[in-house]
Amino acid sequence: MYTSQEIGKLGEKLAKKFLEEREYEIICQNFRSKQGEIDIVAKDKDETIVFVEVKTRTSLIYGVPAEAVNDTKIEHILKTAKYFLYSRKMRDKNIRIDVIEVFICKGRYTVNHIKQIM
Repeated sequence: MYTSQEIGKLGEKLAKKFLEEREYEIICQNFRSKQGEIDIVAKDKDETIVFVEVKTRTSLIYGVPAEAVNDTKIEHILKTAKYFLYSRKMRDKNIRIDVIEVFICKGRYTVNHIKQIM
């Protein structure tokens, strides 16, 4: 049996693989600041900086994973994203916030990429 933390880490690993297979460049993972954490920061083919929130579930008891990304969570992601851009001296960049849902059940998984959640 996995802990919720182990399931989350596995979900992030699968999400990273998913993005790389679609030619996203991973800039960093688990970026933290006072405002919060961003699971994955990547760059897409169009050079847009994508801040990715990964939500992993083993059942739908608590609802669809993307539903956990509420307005408060989006606000924290935005503040953290602004700090990320500031700290890396990245100006005038197009940005986007995406959610990647990972469902893991009986040794199988599916990944759902939801672009531009805000």
